[in-house]
Formats: sequence, structure tokens, C-alpha cells
Amino acid sequence: MIEPGCATPKDREIQRRNMTDRGTNAAQKRNLKMILSYDGAEFCGWQVQPDVITVQGTLASAIGRITGEKVLPQGSGRTDAGVHALAQVVTFVTQSHVPTGNILKALNHILPASVRVLEVSEAPAEFHARHSAQAKTYRYRIYREAICPPFLARYVWHYPYPLDEAAMARAAVLVAGEHDFTSFAAVDPERGREDELSAKPLSNVRQIYSSAWERVEEELVYEVRGSGFLHHMVRNLVGTFILVGRRTLQVEDMTRILDARNRSAAGATAPACGLYLVSVEY
Repeated sequence: MIEPGCATPKDREIQRRNMTDRGTNAAQKRNLKMILSYDGAEFCGWQVQPDVITVQGTLASAIGRITGEKVLPQGSGRTDAGVHALAQVVTFVTQSHVPTGNILKALNHILPASVRVLEVSEAPAEFHARHSAQAKTYRYRIYREAICPPFLARYVWHYPYPLDEAAMARAAVLVAGEHDFTSFAAVDPERGREDELSAKPLSNVRQIYSSAWERVEEELVYEVRGSGFLHHMVRNLVGTFILVGRRTLQVEDMTRILDARNRSAAGATAPACGLYLVSVEY
């Protein structure tokens, strides 16, 4: 600290620049990117809602305690109640100067144990967790043994009944590629509202890069990677694959259901507990 009476013209100029820099920095906005993992069983989904506990609302409250700001973090997608995330990507804008490493530590101290922040980093101003996403991968787990361990029950769909798993694997291949997935899309009242500023017309066409079932010890696991996913799309696919496994539907019926573009043509929605958002690509 330079004493006022001892300051030279050069010292006073340095002090003036420092004050200007601090004022400029205070007005600067930072776009922060986070990677989040959470146990969906603890929440009524991602999106903030009145009178219920959600991931977005819980995270917004924790960020507010650290920055003193009212922010609404944006996720790469809106996972439903009971759906889990291994690596949900989130962005939010702040004027806080708190270093990213300190934000990570503070959030994990404040947030419940069911939510962990894995990474916090600076992102370009134009980066947005949802709008910038290029691909996502989801995983669905089905526990096939007669008795499901209680500590697994909320992380898998327990389905111990007979299934033709080989037929399900063949059916999964048929949804790869570019298709209109209207038959596998639930009505999403928020979708038009979110995209109302976009000039692009709403479309149910999506590109699926890979779609496969795999037996992993006691579990039958479905993994799907695509350009994007409609509301309940993965769970509706799984529910339809189950009908193939039960031989209520034939493998080739998957193509007929896609072409129908009618939700009633497909199977029931699989439970949320078995679904995980695995990763998001940019």
C-alpha cells in the first residue's frame, strides 16, 4: 500500500489503472461450465418447479449462496424424476470472481450427497449446455435375476421374467440411423416454449449413431448414442424392446412402428429408475 503523501505521479497512475481494472472486472460476466453427477431418485427431475425438490433448483440455491447472485443454471437436457446422470453438463453466467476450483469445493460442501460437481471450468460466452450439444449417450439397466438387491432397486428396472435377449439386440439395430421418432416421443409441453425464439421448425427427426443391448453379468444393458432425444424417447424405446423380448412384437415390427409416427404404435414407457445420462458431446 502506497502512502498518499509519498505517492509519485507514476505511483498514482498505477493506482488509477488498478482501480479501473477492478471496476471493469466487476462488470465482466463469466460463462461457467460444470459437469454434474446425481442420483435422480432424490429429485422430482431436473427442471425447477414450485413446491418440489429438483436438481436445477437445488443447484441454483447453492450457486446463489456462493456468488450472492440469483442464477438459473442451464442443463444439457431435462432429465425426468428418478432419472440419473453420470455427467450432466450445466452452464451459468456469473459476475463473481470466485475461482473455479473454489466454486467446485464450495458447491460440493453445500450440495446434498446425492449431487456431486465433478468439474467447473471457464467457457466461451457463446457456449450453452443445451444449444451447443452435438450428441448424447444414454444407458438403461435391467436387472434380470429373481431377487434384486435392495441397494440396487432404485438404480435398475427389476425384470426377472423370460425375455428373448437376442431378439432385443436385433431390434435395437433397426433404430440406428436417421428416423422420425414420433412413435417414441411423449408430449412435452415445455418443448415449444423453450424453442419459441428459434427460427427452426420443431422436428421429431433424430440421428441415432449407435443402439445396442449387452449382457453384463446379472444385467441387460441398453446403450444409445444420438444427435438428440425426444421426451421419454429412450424409455419408450426400452418399453418397446421389452415387447420384442416377450415375443409380443417381432423384430421387424420396429420398422413398422417407426414408420407409423404414432405413439400408440409403440410400447409402454419403461420406469425412470433404470435410465442414466452418460455423457454429452460438443
